[in-house]
Amino acid sequence: MIALLSAPTNLGLRPPSPGRLPGTWRAPEALRAAGLHRRLVAAGAVDGGVVAPGPYVDDDGRRPPGTIRNQAAIVEHARRLSRRVVELVDGGRTPLVLGGDCSLVVGAGLALRSLEAGRRRGLVHVDGHTDFRHPGNSDDYGSLAGEDLAAAVGRHLPEVADVDGLGPYVEPARAVHVGCRDDDEHAAEVRGLLADVVPAAEVVRVGGAAVAERVLAVPGLPGGFWLQVDVDVLDPRWMPAVDSPDPGGLDPDQLVELLRPLAPWALGASVTVFDPELDPDGRYAATVADVVVRGLGALGSRR
Repeated sequence: MIALLSAPTNLGLRPPSPGRLPGTWRAPEALRAAGLHRRLVAAGAVDGGVVAPGPYVDDDGRRPPGTIRNQAAIVEHARRLSRRVVELVDGGRTPLVLGGDCSLVVGAGLALRSLEAGRRRGLVHVDGHTDFRHPGNSDDYGSLAGEDLAAAVGRHLPEVADVDGLGPYVEPARAVHVGCRDDDEHAAEVRGLLADVVPAAEVVRVGGAAVAERVLAVPGLPGGFWLQVDVDVLDPRWMPAVDSPDPGGLDPDQLVELLRPLAPWALGASVTVFDPELDPDGRYAATVADVVVRGLGALGSRR
């Protein structure tokens, strides 16, 4: 049974402009208003509550070298999110985490390491970008929402990639990325490290169902993985309400076709980076809600 868990964080994003906060913290309630909770609860889901973040601080210019934006708050939120995810799974629920930005992948990773101690889990990372910026490949690192995959597989600062000595949260051989654009600057590095990388153009060419079959053929993945879905995998024609919209993405039906076969095998999922402040009439919230209901409605049902 799905448990809808709100994680309204914006801690991993840059400010969209001086003095303005990223709006992803409003996403869970915007999705509720768009009917997401009503539709899933009618199908048997339950409300799993809220894991609220600490305050956002725009500390550019004052942040110590070798740290990331809102680092302490991100780590604390990750620990609390992890505990709640573990409680839900231990109680027989399948968590569907509604973000927020994708820095919450660290919390999901901590939860994976805490579930059935000693058993390694996987990650299916569906995103319009590889999110693989880190200190080893960029001097511009510092916003974890663009660096979460690197943190998940142990390629970031130990303060975020090895919280409580539990890193790497996912072994690279058990991680798959789907959805980056062909010109992603870190695609070659990710392709040489992870079990598989499938660009958005390939999903469009062969279809989401074929890509899902390929993903599920990765050794160990059907035994348990976290499904991370960043809605900027959608093309801006369908989803401009994100911080980094890039052309060449999927349409909603293509994303649903990808997610539907993956969702039943997942331990849990997270949906991130939708920004309601870029959606004044609610049309894009309705798109996200529909994709989630159709694509993730059977989340965890094969476990």
